[in-house]
Amino acid sequence: MLRLDWLAASPLALIIVCAVLGLLVGSFLNVVIHRLPLMMERGWRREARELLGQPEHNEPLFNLLVPRSRCPHCDHGIAWHENIPVLSWLALRGRCSACQAPISKRYPIIELLAALVAALCAWRFGYGPWLPFTLFASFTLLALAVIDLDTTLLPDALTYPLLWAGLLAALLDLSPVPLPEAVAGAMAGYLALWSLYWVFKLVTGKEGMGYGDFKLLAALGAWLGWQYLPLVILLSSVVGLVFALAMMAGGRVKRGQGIPFGPYLAIAGWIALLWGEPIVSGYLGLFNLS
Repeated sequence: MLRLDWLAASPLALIIVCAVLGLLVGSFLNVVIHRLPLMMERGWRREARELLGQPEHNEPLFNLLVPRSRCPHCDHGIAWHENIPVLSWLALRGRCSACQAPISKRYPIIELLAALVAALCAWRFGYGPWLPFTLFASFTLLALAVIDLDTTLLPDALTYPLLWAGLLAALLDLSPVPLPEAVAGAMAGYLALWSLYWVFKLVTGKEGMGYGDFKLLAALGAWLGWQYLPLVILLSSVVGLVFALAMMAGGRVKRGQGIPFGPYLAIAGWIALLWGEPIVSGYLGLFNLS
């Protein structure tokens, strides 16, 4: 039986182990980020054919494990030694070993981000049963943020497990949030953005956000409790404004162009998960509130 008790006595070792785990999970997250939206599109096409009574297409198997990863330019199969997080990209100098086509810098960046968030979770919470839950939440939020940036989609395949994991942690009394507050947080998170969506649509005739945002805030409510939802909404609005202004200044988006809100919810939710209590306590202390 594998014993990990020694990690409890060495915070630095725990941080290093979690960072290495983050690198490995980050490599898998790259697959999830790329393939999950494609899997959703295939599912939609299949459902559309069924509704229209069209014959099924014999599409090759495609999921998170099959087929093997390949170069999109020359179809070169990626060998195991070419798939070592960060190190392989550096050794290959960011190019395919077969055709020398460039490999996106985003792959090592996501692996490093996953390592960073895992290390920060280990540093913030230490060894204990709550740590695996926070690692799961962090990795899921990272994948959701990037997928939404790419496609403006927040897949149910990620938001629902995130929601249920938050409620499970509260049910098992591992979360700092009691179960009634977690349930109330999930309900309040969904209803808050759902109400805002309909008010905005009734006033402007436009859709300001998607249903995936409702589900994501519901999931964050399950992890944080209803009390921290105002902090999440405020932080996400501030982070979104900063990014929007930066992208407008760089010419990446135009005034009036819609931008996904999910990444900013994910960033704000992760910040609140790790540092929500000290942020709120500091705010109350600043104004001598209790």
